[in-house]
Amino acid sequence: MWINLKDITAKGQSFSQESLSSDFLLKGRKDILSAGPIVTDLEAAAAVDAVEVTGKLSVEIEFGCSRCLEPFKQTLNIPFREIFTSKPDIVAQAPESDEDDIHLVHEDKVDLKPFIEETIELELPLVPVCREDCEGLCPECGTNRNQNPCGCKNERIDPRLAGLADFFKS
Repeated sequence: MWINLKDITAKGQSFSQESLSSDFLLKGRKDILSAGPIVTDLEAAAAVDAVEVTGKLSVEIEFGCSRCLEPFKQTLNIPFREIFTSKPDIVAQAPESDEDDIHLVHEDKVDLKPFIEETIELELPLVPVCREDCEGLCPECGTNRNQNPCGCKNERIDPRLAGLADFFKS
């Protein structure tokens, strides 16, 4: 997905809706089972000596729950904002909050794909969970505790204090 900075600066605005491949999400992550196409709804507008690209990214991802291992789908709707300029002065004068969003470019065309991929990767959950109250698998018998309570004792006694349990039995 490319944008031409000179065209946008001359014309004012451009809109783009595209679908991109999400194959990069499957590399290196075993908790992502599948991912649909990335739907981009972006708008590029000319600002003072810069081009600001804003919009929304959305992608449906099928994860494996990290607690119960059941597959579940989640749709990520991610805001997108990047600023591109060919003038180093603008990058130097930018406030610290916008510093990461302003990119110095040396050509008229900019490929947005790496920026889109980075934004999505940063929004992925580190530990995907099918629901907040997921009870996960029993560490003793392996039963999915969301479906059936197993009745196993999950009481762990610190081995350093195990001798005290016998002390109170007499």
